[in-house]
Order: sequence, then C-alpha cells, then structure tokens
Amino acid sequence: MTTTPVTLDDIQGAFARIKDRVRRTPLLRTRFIREEPAPNPMMVKLECLQVTGSFKPRGAMNAALQLSAADLKRGIITASGGNHGLGVAYAGWSLGAQAVIYLPSSTPEAKAEKLRAWGAEVVIEGAVYDDANEAALARAERDGLTYIHAFANPAVIAGQGTMAVEMLKQSPDLDAIVVAIGGGGLISGIATAAKAIKPEIKIIGVEAVGAPTLYESVKADELITLSEISTKAGTLAPRRSAQPNFDIIRKHVDDIVLVTDEEMRSAAQWLWFEMGVGAELSGAASLAAIQAGKLAASKVDLPDDALIATIACGSGSDGISLPA
Repeated sequence: MTTTPVTLDDIQGAFARIKDRVRRTPLLRTRFIREEPAPNPMMVKLECLQVTGSFKPRGAMNAALQLSAADLKRGIITASGGNHGLGVAYAGWSLGAQAVIYLPSSTPEAKAEKLRAWGAEVVIEGAVYDDANEAALARAERDGLTYIHAFANPAVIAGQGTMAVEMLKQSPDLDAIVVAIGGGGLISGIATAAKAIKPEIKIIGVEAVGAPTLYESVKADELITLSEISTKAGTLAPRRSAQPNFDIIRKHVDDIVLVTDEEMRSAAQWLWFEMGVGAELSGAASLAAIQAGKLAASKVDLPDDALIATIACGSGSDGISLPA
C-alpha cells in the first residue's frame, strides 16, 4: 500500500481555506416525517444545498486556491460527469480564471447549460467519464491549461474531507457515515478525516450495481477497469478509479455495498416527498443503501441504536417522479 496522500492537517487547512467560499450545509435528523426510512436513527447531510448543487466545490475550490496566479491565468480544465465540472466552473468564476469542462455524452444537457451559465467552455467528448478525461488531458497538454483531476488530486480529496469535519462538529455522536462513490474523491476525504477525528466511526461506501468500480477493485485487491457502465447515475460511473483513492479506501473504508438504479430512484422520491429535497440519482445512493437493507447485509456490525448519517450529495430531478 502506498502512503496516504492526504492527512487531517491537510483537511483542516482546506476547511480554513474554503470556509468563506462554500456553504456550511445542514445535517438534519429524519424527524417529523410520515414514513421512516430505516429502523435506525438517521441523519441526512444536505450537501445538495451546496454552491452549484453538490459537494464538489469543496475540493475544486481548495485545489484552485492553491494554484499560482500564472496557473490560473492559463485557465483551468477538467473532465466530469457534471458535478465536479460545476465545482471547477464555480472556482474559475470566483477567482477570475477561464474554465474548460469536458463532459461525456451521458451528462444531462441541464448540467451543460448550468456550466455555461457559470462562464465555462463546455466540450462533449466520449460516452463515459474516462473518455472525456482522456480528451481533457490531451487539451491541457496541447493548450497549456491547468488540469484539476476530479478525484485523485490530493487538494481535491482534502477539500471533500472538510464535509466530515463539518459533520462531526454538527453531530459528534455519529456512529457511521454512508457515502456514495464515483471515482472515490468524496469517500477518500471523508474517511481520512472521520477516522482521524473519531477512529471508531464506521465508513460505508455505496456504488451503483451498474458501475461497481471500487467494489470490484477492493475484491480483486488491485485497481480494475470496468468493461462497461450500465447505470443512469452518471456521476457515479467512471470505469476506473485511481491509486491514491484505492489506497485510502482499502485502509479506511469498512465496506462497500451496491444499489440498483431503481433503489436510488426510490430513495430520491422519499427525499422529495418526505423532506422536500430534490436529489439526483447519485445524490440518493447512500440513503438507498439504508432503505434497501444493504447495511444490514454488509460486514459492518452496527448496534440497533447506531446514529447513521447519509449524504444527499447532489441535487437534481432525474430520480423524482412527480404526480400529474
């Protein structure tokens, strides 16, 4: 195992660095609702209320704030399923840098339009994130742009980890945090911070059945590349993660469970009807794992009265079916 690239000091530094540029989002108990999602006490971190609608500005802003004036002047570039691109676009808008965002064709047009509204240049390339990322790297090399990786950049991981610092300030008695996994940046940061602050806390990752990138990598004990992606939760769908994320996940994540698109859709509908929260499919993944009983079937042993936090990590309407 390689050395963990991010420490609690890095994450606390990121917390101080970005505090005036991102929102401190609510962590709510699921009280005053009609239908309990699970027998255990539960909380929901409403990161869907973050700037641009997801947690991604935490990492993107932390990375951008550490760039030199010359790096920013050249322009910043990334590839994304949509949400990291929005984080980078916001960072560029905030710091006066031109942002270029490469997206796969599976990204909803609404996200592309939102990126343009933040002033970014949008390029559609390939069918999945990995295709778009390869093209973004080539463009960065060709045009001398400053590239910010969506999940393997240590500054991005540290920025995402600020959410765990915030959550454990809001509710120090948390017993477990359930985290959706795309490339692994969010869970890498959260696991690093949470385990350093409270070593006994459990961290459970959630991937889509149609994109089990890190589930299969952990099972194989090496990074693997999926042959295909078959989920509609595009922000959870890289074919391959990266070594820094894989190393952190093997060290700090207690288990990874899988949920179907339909389970995510059901959880998104629960969030809408019970809490008035509009979450995209990936934003409802961690709740879906609880609702579908995946935690009970995992290797993580939690007491009946464990206080579990889920994360509504991204806003959207793809999981919501409104009545006519």
